[in-house]
Amino acid sequence: MQHNLAVAMSHYEYLRDQLAAQFPDADEETLLDTLEGITDLHEAISTVMRARLNDLTLASALKSRISNMQERLSRIDTRAEALKAAIVTVMDRSGIKKITDPEFTMTLRPVTPGLELINEALIPEQFWAPQPPRLNRRDLLNTLKAGDAVSGAVLGNGGMTISVRTK
Repeated sequence: MQHNLAVAMSHYEYLRDQLAAQFPDADEETLLDTLEGITDLHEAISTVMRARLNDLTLASALKSRISNMQERLSRIDTRAEALKAAIVTVMDRSGIKKITDPEFTMTLRPVTPGLELINEALIPEQFWAPQPPRLNRRDLLNTLKAGDAVSGAVLGNGGMTISVRTK
């Protein structure tokens, strides 16, 4: 598809150069109207845009489906943890330490105590690791956009893009 667009563009440029050479006094609008009539560049661009819109629609649908599947996964994980907690409670209360089944062997065992932070402000400095500085790109960009100079950074040249309305 991109190849067809490149071919159409090449043909368009060739014809534009030929028309400009043959009709040096023709204004830009006349040349553009003539080129639109004798080339299929506009149609090629539209075809590629339709493909892009289809891809965006598919990507959006996939994101939605993935989100739904992630929610489902979360519910299943939560349910599995609740089942595990119920088994631990029942085995502990009943005094059952081990169950051997054809599909698995389950053993009740104590868990090593984990860390619980009650008040971080009271924790001595020796337990804190220094963090390297991190560039705040948003603030830097906003400063440059405001017209202020910042050593080591400049605004890029930008570029061209397209605006597409589908509704």
